[in-house]
Parts: sequence; structure tokens; C-alpha cells
Amino acid sequence: MSDHSAIHTGQSTKDTDLNKTENPEAKPEIKGGLDGYFYITERGSTVKTEMVAGLTTFLAMVYSVIVVPSMLGAAGFNQGAVFIATCLVAAFGSLLMGLWAKLPMAIGCAISLTAFTAFSLVLGQGISIPVALGAVFLMGVVFTAITVTGVRQWILTNLPHGIAHGTGIGIGLFLLLIAANGVGLVVKNPYEGLPVMLGEFTSLPVLMSVFGLAAIFGLEKRRVPGGILLVIVAISVFGIIFDPNVVYQGLFAMPSFGAEGESLLGTMDIMGALNPIVIPSVLALVMTAIFDATGTIRAVAGQANLLDKDGQIINGGKALTADSVSSIVAGCVGGAPAAVYIESAAGTAAGGKTGLTATVVGLLFVLMLFLSPVSYLVPAYATAPALMYVGLLMLSNVSKLDMSDSVDALSGLMCAVFIVLTGNIVTGIMLGFSSLVIGRVVSGEWKKLNVGTVLIAIVLVVFYAGGWAI
Repeated sequence: MSDHSAIHTGQSTKDTDLNKTENPEAKPEIKGGLDGYFYITERGSTVKTEMVAGLTTFLAMVYSVIVVPSMLGAAGFNQGAVFIATCLVAAFGSLLMGLWAKLPMAIGCAISLTAFTAFSLVLGQGISIPVALGAVFLMGVVFTAITVTGVRQWILTNLPHGIAHGTGIGIGLFLLLIAANGVGLVVKNPYEGLPVMLGEFTSLPVLMSVFGLAAIFGLEKRRVPGGILLVIVAISVFGIIFDPNVVYQGLFAMPSFGAEGESLLGTMDIMGALNPIVIPSVLALVMTAIFDATGTIRAVAGQANLLDKDGQIINGGKALTADSVSSIVAGCVGGAPAAVYIESAAGTAAGGKTGLTATVVGLLFVLMLFLSPVSYLVPAYATAPALMYVGLLMLSNVSKLDMSDSVDALSGLMCAVFIVLTGNIVTGIMLGFSSLVIGRVVSGEWKKLNVGTVLIAIVLVVFYAGGWAI
């Protein structure tokens, strides 16, 4: 969705097809090893760039090992056990994505689906923790079945160009808002008027975030290798020295699965999740994951220029399967449903183009099982600049909208705007599809619609009208 990856690497973006390269001189350099396995040279990258990209993505999403246990802990889950599960899910999913799908996308417990599991399933409906984990497992099974049978790929294929680009724009805006809100740059407006307002501009997190973002602009303009990572590390070091809230708690800690009887491994209750009362929640998880995660994968692949000549994701089927299978694993180990993290875009912005990026992320999450105190040394304002930068880059997708086809383009913008206004990717996609179909019919362009687009629009509207949306 953005051609900036070529700017970072100085390489051509046309060699994106896995099965061929138009540069005949590249082939002799591929002699096996990491290069040959991950198609590093073929995709115009280097091992060093991929390593830096992997570390950048990891630092951008490592907050999940704090946030996910905290959210599930509020619902009665043992936080120590959830920490282990979160690391295991991220490690398994990212390694599967890297080693099998060979794409630079990291997987972890999805924050939105974690919130649904904790606050709707367990606290809201009073479902027990084992049954909730059974629901996560069933969601993963159904999600995988939909993926393997080609339904998800069919949805991707029937994603109109305007909405495809609009999803990327909306996710960019969403990421920008999340990062800015996380450090207090943008806060909820307690007064009448617009829902958000500028936070305390002179606070340390806000000043460091703005400074870091500006520094990334300069470093990327100068094409400094690993510029985004340098900013994250530099601000983290600053925080350790000057911020009393960033406390060194050591480096090494043995994993804790919880006290005796509190481990969540293998505790899921699948039969309990098959209860008619729970099934609608499972389907809501599946529907949300289909459009949320699928849209994210498309956005990250587009940003990394990993689309083939037909605009489809290279190894897209494997990418979709990797994140759905990860939810099955999440249910088994005691975690929340998994999905590709939009923070993966921080790594692709740093030049990541291959599965080595995701593999590095997976290995770092394995290490995180033993280095949990390190996660407290990277404050939110250290990673916020990277996320805001990625969000801004993704706005460049506006230039890819074909304004000569106003119905398609404006439906894409409708999708983008309402992703951020509602704080929900699926809601934006639903409104985008609805406006496209209605707009085509009213404008007399109904012949431009295909059956797939109409069916997806109907399913999404029914999903929302029925009150099943998360």
C-alpha cells in the first residue's frame, strides 16, 4: 500500500513475485542458507536489515506481554500463566509466519479480541475461564476451517480496490490515534464538543514522543540504517536515566506458570464452549477476526510491497492460515485469540521484507519467557514515535485511490474514516462495503458489482444489525 519500503532499501520493488525475479544478477547470490530460504536477496533486502526489522517489530509489540495479562487478569485469569501464554502464542505464531509463510508479519494475542474475551465473555456473560478458553479454541478451529477452505482468500479477492486501500488508510489513522493516546498526546475531551483534545503537551511522554517522531523523520530522510530502532533504544535509555517511572527490575526471571493448580495449559473446556449460549460469542470472535485480521494482513503486505502483479498477497494463503492456527494454540496454552499485529508495519517500515523478520520476532518472544523484566524498560513513549510514523506512512495510500471512480474511492475513504472514528476496523469495512453497493446501484453502475462484493456487504450488515458485532 505504500512504496516507501523501496526508499528505505534503495532497491526496486518490482521483484516481489516469489517464483521469479527480473534481475538476473540476483540469482547467483542466492546460495542457500538464510538468503536462499527466505528469498532475502530476491526481495531486495539483507540479513542485517531483516534482523533490525525483526527487533523493531518486537519492541513495538512487546507491550502485549503486559497489556494482555493485565486485561485477562481483571477477569480472574492468573496473570503469571497468561504472561507465559502470551509469549508462547507470539513465539509460535511469528515463527510459523516466518518459517512457513516467509512473510515479515508478527503474530500475537489480539488486544481487541483479548478485551472481548475478558470483559464480554468472562465478566459480562459470567462464562468460566475454562469455557472461555474453549471458546477461543473453537474460534481458532472455525477460523482455520474458513481459511483452509479458501473463504478468507475469497474475501480478499473480492475486496474492492477502494476499500482495500481505504483499510490501509484507516488502520494508519487508527494506529496513529492509539499511539498518540497511549502517551497522552491526544486524550478524551471531558467537555462538550469533539470527543478528543490535546493532552498535556509539556509532559515527558508527550515531549519525548513528538521529539522521537521528528527524529525518525530526519533519520529516515538521511536513510540511516535502523533509524526507527535507534530512536526506540535512545528514548528507552533516556527513560531509564531520567524517568523515575522506568525502574530497572533486573534482566532474568524464570517463567512462572502460576502456583500449583493455577496453570492454564490444557485447561480449556471445549464441550462447555459448545453450549448454545456460548456459540454466538464464538461466531462473533470468528467474524471479527476474519475482517480485522485479514484487513491487517493486506495492509502490512501492501506496505511492504509484497503483492503480486494481480494485487494479491505473496504466500497469502499461508499467511492467513498461520494466524488462524495460532488462535487454536492460544486456546490450548491459555491465551487470547491471536492475529497479525499491525505493529508489524514498524518492521516493514524499517526495511523488513521476508520471513526472517517474523522469525526474529518469534525467537525474541521465546527469550522473553526468561527476560520478562526487560519489558518494563521500554516505556510507551519509546515505541509511540515508531507507531505514529508507520501510521503517517500508511496515509500515503490516499494517492492510490482512483478518484475517477468516485463511488469506489469515496467508499474507501468512508471505510478509512470510520475505522478511526469508531475505533473498529470491521465497522469501517462494513460501512465501506455498504456504501459501495448502495452507491453503485444508485449511480446506475450496478454492473460493476460482483456477487462476492454484494454477499460480503449483506453478511456484514446482518452481522451488525443482529447485534453480534464486537
